[in-house]
Amino acid sequence: MHLLYWLDILGTAVFAISGVLLAGRLKMDPFGVLVLGTVTAIGGGTIRDLLLDVPVFWIVDSTDLIIAIVTCFATIVLVRRPNTLPKWILPVLDAIGLAVFVGIGVNKALTQEVNALVAVCMGVLTGVGGGMIRDTLAREIPMILRKEVYATACIIGGAIHALSYLYFELSMPMATLLGILATLSIRLTAIRWRLQLPTFALEN
Repeated sequence: MHLLYWLDILGTAVFAISGVLLAGRLKMDPFGVLVLGTVTAIGGGTIRDLLLDVPVFWIVDSTDLIIAIVTCFATIVLVRRPNTLPKWILPVLDAIGLAVFVGIGVNKALTQEVNALVAVCMGVLTGVGGGMIRDTLAREIPMILRKEVYATACIIGGAIHALSYLYFELSMPMATLLGILATLSIRLTAIRWRLQLPTFALEN
């Protein structure tokens, strides 16, 4: 699936940019910017591969690592005033990258003949793992622990993907497409209408 490959490249770049922008707001040095951008881009997939006990993807093929590093340096040079960018661009691109990463994660897990639940977990981890590492290093509450409809979109999309392949016996490309579209649709809807999950709060 050549389209999935290019979307993966796009997702890697967008996630790296999000890490760089956060590092810029925190006034990190260039090394800190590089670390935060790179771990955002490849962190989720790295944890996934370690849990699945398979060779880490960027060690086998360094394309994603190179894209992340190049994007970090390019962003440092080109993006001096991120506030001048339209506010919708990064969230929309992030949603695309998120959906693609979830699809890739589910596919990777399914090739290891795991069950549907594990496949969904690996998809979600691929999608949100890098952002969790980024926010933890930046001492911020990870997005999936906030009210954002973020991990929820990953779970639903990943479930549609895994169940379509394992139980409805769709082809892998078709199941992947359905899962990606589901994750993307839910995330974009949440961004457009500013949907949030209810919070759990205990009275003092």
